[in-house]
Parts: sequence; C-alpha cells; structure tokens
Amino acid sequence: MSEFKDKSVLVLGGSRGIGAAIVRRFASDGANVTFTYAGSADAAKQVASETGSTAVVADSADREALIKVVRDRGPLDVLVVNAGIALVGDPLEQDPDEIDRLFRINVHAPYHAAVEAARQMPDGGRIIVIGSVNGDRMPMAGLASYALSKSALQGLARGLARDLGPRGITVNIVQPGPIDTDLNPADGPMKDMMHSFLAIKRHGRPEEVAGMVAWLSGPEAGFVTGAMHTIDGAFGA
Repeated sequence: MSEFKDKSVLVLGGSRGIGAAIVRRFASDGANVTFTYAGSADAAKQVASETGSTAVVADSADREALIKVVRDRGPLDVLVVNAGIALVGDPLEQDPDEIDRLFRINVHAPYHAAVEAARQMPDGGRIIVIGSVNGDRMPMAGLASYALSKSALQGLARGLARDLGPRGITVNIVQPGPIDTDLNPADGPMKDMMHSFLAIKRHGRPEEVAGMVAWLSGPEAGFVTGAMHTIDGAFGA
C-alpha cells in the first residue's frame, strides 16, 4: 500500500503498544515516519529496525525538548500524539508533583506539539491525539487525574479545529477503550471487570486503533474535524 507515500509523519510516543502499531501502519503505507520514545530504548530500536522509521529520544514532559523535536521535523503532513501516562490511587494521597507531570505529558504536550506543528504544516494536514474513553466515562475510583486529562483533550480538538480549519488542517481525538498492550494486557488481572462493561467481550487490538488513525489521516476524512472518535467495544455506551 502507498496511501501515505512520501508523507512526513511524526508520532509522539511510538515505541510500544498503540504507538508502535501506528508507526508500523504508516510505515507500511509508505510514509516517512519519525517517532519519539522516553524510557523504552530497546523497544524503540526494534520498531525503527522493523519499519525503517527514525526513533528520537524525547521526554514529553519537557516542553522545550518536545517543541524542538516537532520543529526539527520540518513541515509535517501528519502529527499523532500518543504519549501519555496514568496514575492510579487515592487523590488525597497522591504526590502533587506527579499529578503535575501527568498534566504536562497528557495535556500540555499535545497542545504545544499541535501548535508547533501547525506553524509549518501544509494546508490539509492532520493532527490526531490519542485520548481515552475515560474522557467520557470513568466507572472506577482512583483515576480522577487521568480522566481529567483525557477530557481536556476534547476542548483542545474543538478549539484548534476552529483555529486551523481555514487551512484545511483537521484536529481529531481517538478515544480507545481497553486495548491489549503491556500496560493493559488482555489476560491481566482487571480483564473480567473491564469486559463486564463491554458489548464486545474482548480487549481491542493496537492495530485496530492504528486503522482508525490512518483513516483520519487520509483523504476520505478531510471534512472530519473537532471530533471524538471512540473505539471501545461499547465500554462507554
């Protein structure tokens, strides 16, 4: 396939799980892909070797480092922001510094990366941020900061869609439910509880999320912007 032949794609957070699947999908479709990683050097090297993509170390919590990565890639056809973290626990007992770091990675980084990409992005470009169905529904305790961060992305998409729409640049949020990754394995201890909320009684696959991202990045989605695209097996229904 060559739908994205010679297109320039940057994936922030692409060494594992959903991010790695997105890198593989764009690379298989002919794109020139660069992706960032923070702590998974071996995994990043493997993905880069398999796909012919370029891996760049960058901490999404560091605003200036993140902006530099985006700027140094030059004009991007597609920006995908996948990097994100979660903290689980009683909000009365959590470290405020760790909560602030979560917001820097999950909220500040997508905003600053999207704005910086838009400075050089050609008309008709695509900005996609990986959110979560927990931006719409949080059925369990201990994840208030995470849910807040994912809800904030909805405002980002709606606002930047207005700002960038005159240039044909679309801004969308993809909201996965339970997806089979290292951090949330399909056979993990929370499987039964998560599946009890689902209409389709299984975890999703990273490749399914990557497929949605690819469609939103392609020519058929040129009129789709400022929207949330949930892929969750009806977790949030």
